[in-house]
Amino acid sequence: MSEQTKYFLEEDRLPEAWYNIAADISFPVPPLLHPQTKEPTKLPPPLFCDALIEQEESKERFIEIPEPVRDVLRLWRPTPLFRARRLEEALDTPAHIYYKYEGVSPPGSHKPNTAVAQAFYSKQAGVKKLTTETGAGQWGSALSFACNLFDMACKVYMVKISYQQKPYRRVMMQTWGGDVTPSPSEETRAGRAILEKDPDCLGSLGMAISEAVEVAAMDDEAKYSLGSVLNHVLLHQTVIGEESLDQMEMAGEYPDVVIGCVGGGSNYSGLAFPFLRDRLTNGRETKFVAAESTACPTMTKGVYAYDYGDTAHMAPIAKMDTVGHTFVPAGIHAGGLRYHGMAPLISALHREGYIEPRAYPQLTAFDAGLQFASTEGIIPAPETSHAIAATIEEALKAKEAGEERVLLFGFSGHGHFDMAAFEAYFADELEDYEHPEQAIKDAMCQLPDVPACE
Repeated sequence: MSEQTKYFLEEDRLPEAWYNIAADISFPVPPLLHPQTKEPTKLPPPLFCDALIEQEESKERFIEIPEPVRDVLRLWRPTPLFRARRLEEALDTPAHIYYKYEGVSPPGSHKPNTAVAQAFYSKQAGVKKLTTETGAGQWGSALSFACNLFDMACKVYMVKISYQQKPYRRVMMQTWGGDVTPSPSEETRAGRAILEKDPDCLGSLGMAISEAVEVAAMDDEAKYSLGSVLNHVLLHQTVIGEESLDQMEMAGEYPDVVIGCVGGGSNYSGLAFPFLRDRLTNGRETKFVAAESTACPTMTKGVYAYDYGDTAHMAPIAKMDTVGHTFVPAGIHAGGLRYHGMAPLISALHREGYIEPRAYPQLTAFDAGLQFASTEGIIPAPETSHAIAATIEEALKAKEAGEERVLLFGFSGHGHFDMAAFEAYFADELEDYEHPEQAIKDAMCQLPDVPACE
C-alpha cells in the first residue's frame, strides 16, 4: 500500500477552515450594484440567508467550517491527488503532472463542496426550499443531494439544451428529490417573456437564473442558491486547494503551473486560491492558467465591465469579465462553461495579471479528454477536458524547453453522464464553435452602464 493510499484511509486531514482570498488582495474589487438603483449593495436578504451574506462581504482570512458541514464532507473528502504518470509517458514530457480528482463526490464533481455549506446555513435560518439554475447539471445534482441530506425541497431550472443532452443528470436530481424544469419555461414571468419572443429558445444560465430568482422572491419559505461566481461560493471551494497544498507537500513538490477550467469560476478558485495566497503574500512565482471555451470566451474576448448577472435584471450587477447578459450559448456539450460572466474575484485577478486565460475549441478539449481517458483510465467531463487541454499544452511546452516542470490541474468532475457527448464525438457529429466578436460588441450595448447605443 502506498503512503498516499494510507493518507486517505487512515488520516482525517479535512481542512478546518475555508480560505478567503479577499483578505490578501491589495487592489480594489468593485462592489455589487443594485439592479434598479445602480448603487452599491449587498446580496439581497430576501434571496440569501444572513450567514452567506456575511461571508460574501468578509475580509477575514480564514472562516471556520461548521462541524455539521465537515461531517458531510467526510463522505468523500479529502479527495485524492494523483500523478498522471501514464499521460506523462504518452506525451514524452519531463513535466510532472498532478491532478486533484473531485469526481469521487456522490454527484461526481466539485459542486457539493459549496452545496452542502449553503444548504446547512439555509436550514439553520429556517429555510424550507432552495431554488437554483444549472447548466450541465452538476450544480443542480449537487444542490439536490445537499437539500436531501438537510431535509429541504430543491427546485432546479436546467438550461433546456442541457436538459435535452443530459437526461441522466435530470434523473440524478430527481433521485435526490430535486424538482427539475427545462429553462426557459412557462412557470415564470421571465420564462414566458423569453418564450414569447423565441419559442424554440435553447436557454442560457442567465435565463435560468432569472427563473430561479423569481420563484425564490415570491416564496417566503424559499431562498435562492448559486453554484458559482459569488465570493462565498468560491470560498467554500477552497477545501480543494487547501488539501492540495498538503498533498503536494507529501509528494515533495510544488506546482509551477496551476490549471483549471472556468465557467463561472468556482472549481478553479477552489484549487488556485490557496496557491495564489503564496504568490500574493510571499511572491512565489507560480503561473495560473484558466481554460475556457471558445464558444463562451468570457475572459479571452470579453469586456471587464459592470453587467447584470441574469437576463431579466433581477440579480445584482457585478463588475466582471463578460460577453454580455444577453448571451445565448451555442449547444456545445461543456454546459458548465456557458455562463456569460466570470466571478468578480477571478476577473479582478485576471485584470491585475495574476491569472492567464486561454480558450479552447470543443474538439480540442474532447481530443485531450480522450487522451487522458486512454492513459489514466478516468473519463473526464467535457468541462474538465478543457483543463486537460491546457495541461497537455503546458506539458508539451516543458518538453520543447527540456525543462522539468510541475503541473497541477483540477479534475472538476467525471464524464459518466456525458456519454451522449462522447458518442457524438466518435460519430464526428461535434463541431467547433467560436463566439463571434460582433455578437460580443452588440451585447456590450446592453450593459447597465452604457447609456445608449448608436
